[in-house]
Amino acid sequence: MNGYIGRILAQAGLACDTAAVNALRQDYWRRYGATLAGMVRHHGVRTEDFLREAHRFDNLAQMIRTERGLAHLLKRLPGRKILLTNAPRAYAANVVRHLRLHPHFSKHISIESMQVHRQLRPKPSRQFLRKLLVAQRVAARRCILVEDTVENLKAAKQMGMRTVWMTAYLRSPPLAGMMQKQVRLLRRPGYVDYRVESLYRLARTAVR
Repeated sequence: MNGYIGRILAQAGLACDTAAVNALRQDYWRRYGATLAGMVRHHGVRTEDFLREAHRFDNLAQMIRTERGLAHLLKRLPGRKILLTNAPRAYAANVVRHLRLHPHFSKHISIESMQVHRQLRPKPSRQFLRKLLVAQRVAARRCILVEDTVENLKAAKQMGMRTVWMTAYLRSPPLAGMMQKQVRLLRRPGYVDYRVESLYRLARTAVR
């Protein structure tokens, strides 16, 4: 992603060193929920070009890390499950297929589909979440949003959803700048109903 952003900035005659690219990526991520949205709005980037270039991984299967028994844990969780991701459709589908989790999701909604009035509105857009609830014919109070990005949970909570913050990734080695804010959250924010380190913990909580 950084490489692609750097090329776009260089073509526009803007600063394109590592610090400038990181700052821009993080700024757009904070302001719009996804770097893509900022690149489209401010640099005229085509959505399909950004998603293709920013998700090129020759060794994706080797990069994936997951819990043991993940499929079984998903099966234990009650209710209908929708995969709602700011990742592109092809990338997310490859990850789900590799983990053999596709049978457990009734619907797969990727960032390409997160539009309101033909404008890109990725998580944490309340406009899109409201549209999703209407389309699925379900009340917010009957939904639980499970996220590793804590900022996305705030909008969901304001709409009446219950919220779960998955934090296992916080045990990883030093994180990118966009994650450091989350690491500094020593206590569970008020808009987070449950903070769990793993799906195993969530499954145990849900089946009680």
